[in-house]
Amino acid sequence: MAIETVDNSAESRFEILVDGKVAGFADYLLLPTKIVFTHTEVLPAYEGQGLAGRLVEHALRASADTGLRVEPRCPYVAKYIKRHPEFQSLVDA
Repeated sequence: MAIETVDNSAESRFEILVDGKVAGFADYLLLPTKIVFTHTEVLPAYEGQGLAGRLVEHALRASADTGLRVEPRCPYVAKYIKRHPEFQSLVDA
């Protein structure tokens, strides 16, 4: 099973692909100095495989690499950041 995470900027979302098929996504709104995560979803056929965590970790690392602050409006992203203190400094106060 090949897993890849990509930024689909045309759709304003990060996607996690399993064998080339979209298995989940994290929608965002890109602003000049921050990225607002609004919704994260893993399709039912792919639930329970840890894909949401992998997706959000990639999205947060990509945001940090570009210097963007993060506003986690999505409850899953907010919970992920709370459980992973290495990302708490990204949160836009």
